[in-house]
Amino acid sequence: MKKLILATALTSISYFGNAQVTIVKDSRIDDLVHAQSQGSSSEIIGYRLQLTFDSSKSVIDDSRSRFSAQFPKVDTYVEFVAPHYFLKVGDFRTQLEAEKVKTATAAQFPTGFIVKEKINLPRIDQ
Repeated sequence: MKKLILATALTSISYFGNAQVTIVKDSRIDDLVHAQSQGSSSEIIGYRLQLTFDSSKSVIDDSRSRFSAQFPKVDTYVEFVAPHYFLKVGDFRTQLEAEKVKTATAAQFPTGFIVKEKINLPRIDQ
């Protein structure tokens, strides 16, 4: 009886061992995987400090110059959402890092506040 069960098992294994499996998938899956890997490599969710906003670009440029003089290693970003320009600074991983810069700039930019958004990976030399 044991020999019969063993022979049946070996026959089944050899029969199914030679089977070929073809996987059919939608080509859009590869596109999604590629797009996801590209977006996640350079941006993460973090914090920025929005210092000011104004409809005049020259006011934003002046504020940007004043901030860059005080913090030359912190990146600055100007966004335009009609009709205003927004000055945002930093690529902070934690809210505490953003709070430190907010406290240091509170005298010059009293209306600054922290926003959570996608940021670039912070520089190593900071």
